[in-house]
Amino acid sequence: MQEYPHRYIASADAPEEGEITVSSPDLEDLPSLAPPEFDGPGGLWSPETLLVASIADCFILTFRAVARGSRFEWNSLSCKVDGVLDRVDRVTQFTDYFIDVTLHVAHGADTHKAERLLEKSEAVCLVTNSLTGKKHLTTHVIVDD
Repeated sequence: MQEYPHRYIASADAPEEGEITVSSPDLEDLPSLAPPEFDGPGGLWSPETLLVASIADCFILTFRAVARGSRFEWNSLSCKVDGVLDRVDRVTQFTDYFIDVTLHVAHGADTHKAERLLEKSEAVCLVTNSLTGKKHLTTHVIVDD
């Protein structure tokens, strides 16, 4: 890993009307528009969905690192995040993030250790640690046959 601080560059370009193009060096461009909740057409990534997706993505990347460091083997992990956008003191902001994760492990795996590693991953996830909304983690550990 590189020394801190790290820097990440992204930009957005748009005509007066229509799609916004979100880009970052060496990555594919993403088309973006306002979500239906803000009178957008839907069907494209929005700033809101990108933010919530980044939590799910970061959780899985964090769990990979935590599990590797703990020498914990696992089969698969899914993470669904429900971000709640609300008005607080006349400011629109995300107030809550409901993080629902399902971890599949092999028969004989230590499920208590799995739960602890999931909780640790939530606690050290850099994206959620950078946000002010409350985090609510629900975990499911499934033992595969």
